Amino acid sequence: MTKAYFGLPEKVIFCKHCVISNQRPSSTVEFKHKSGEAKATIGFGEDGVCDACRYHQVKEKSIDWKAREDNLLEVLDKHRRTDGGYDVIVPGSGGKDSAFTAHVLKYKYNMNPLTVTWAPHKYTEIGWKNFENWIHVGGLDNILFTPNGRLHRYLTRLAFLNLLHPFQPFIVGQRIVGPSMARKFGVKLVMYGENQAEYGNDPRENYKPTMDRKFFSAVDPESLVLGGVRVGDLLREGNFKAGDFAPYIPPSADDLERSGIEVHYLGYYLKWDPQECYYYAVENTGFQANSERTEGTYSKYSSIDDRIDMFHYYTTLIKFGIGRATYDAAQEIRNDKITREEGVALVRRYDQEFPQRYFKEFLDYVGLSEREFVATVDKFRSPHLWENVAGTWRLRHQVS
Repeated sequence: MTKAYFGLPEKVIFCKHCVISNQRPSSTVEFKHKSGEAKATIGFGEDGVCDACRYHQVKEKSIDWKAREDNLLEVLDKHRRTDGGYDVIVPGSGGKDSAFTAHVLKYKYNMNPLTVTWAPHKYTEIGWKNFENWIHVGGLDNILFTPNGRLHRYLTRLAFLNLLHPFQPFIVGQRIVGPSMARKFGVKLVMYGENQAEYGNDPRENYKPTMDRKFFSAVDPESLVLGGVRVGDLLREGNFKAGDFAPYIPPSADDLERSGIEVHYLGYYLKWDPQECYYYAVENTGFQANSERTEGTYSKYSSIDDRIDMFHYYTTLIKFGIGRATYDAAQEIRNDKITREEGVALVRRYDQEFPQRYFKEFLDYVGLSEREFVATVDKFRSPHLWENVAGTWRLRHQVS
């Protein structure tokens, strides 16, 4: 066995049902049954199937979705206002998932949502067009929050250099912008779309309608880590003030509880299917797919609003051997949109494609040369995943 970085399993195993591997980050990807009861409940009788595929079978066979929708109505009625005020915050970019969430809450369930957006690093043309359509065609109110651009660029640079995770500061802001805006506007309900646990994070989270309190742990602002560096250390550099970091400081769970704010996932109550969300968004909010597929995958409609987004997925390929086509194909196999054989072919064709289109803009944004980019990327290649053959990096393991 060669050394594995990031605490990853040294032995690489691919799911027999989809194309994901046990190298997926932020997950408890399991490839063996914990009990005979789990086998019977989930529906797969053999080992070698990941948690995300197991939970999809639960969605298909074991959940009473009518009862779940009744639960949703109870939650909405609890927070529904009659004075014209906003009664739910919907965080999102105007992509297919947030477009579906906000529109269905307003027009099917008669809520009065305020949509809130943590701005992308750099909008794509289609991303900005879809954002505008979300508001103007979908008929929704929105607040677009853009953090201090100089600070956000610096944090993105640090996150790339220190973590090979250029999206880390963005993800922090995206996760907390909903509860933060709810507190500011006195709204008691925040509704995100799907729970990422559906795709392989801790599967226990799939059975909870609300966001885990761990995302809102009380933290000393100076101890918060952004880009792999403590905020206190960044303040001592003298280039930024404490107030510049305020948008990244999450409200504490106790603060949310005192304010009566609840953070829910619509995907707990309604059976979530990304492709069906896409069709709904096209019909009701003017959402448009891109004119060409996204580099690194075959899809034209998923995560297309940010020019930096491609490099987030490229860095997951480098660190975990899992690129964008793998993520797309895995969920489409689970949802019976493509076969596993088709998914394997798509992954092997597109997963390792380099995102060339916005490469120069990415380098300019984070202030790096191409040589520095390559050196940083290569530093994070785990030896158990990558080998260098005659000067060319090659994955040791590919799905088949």
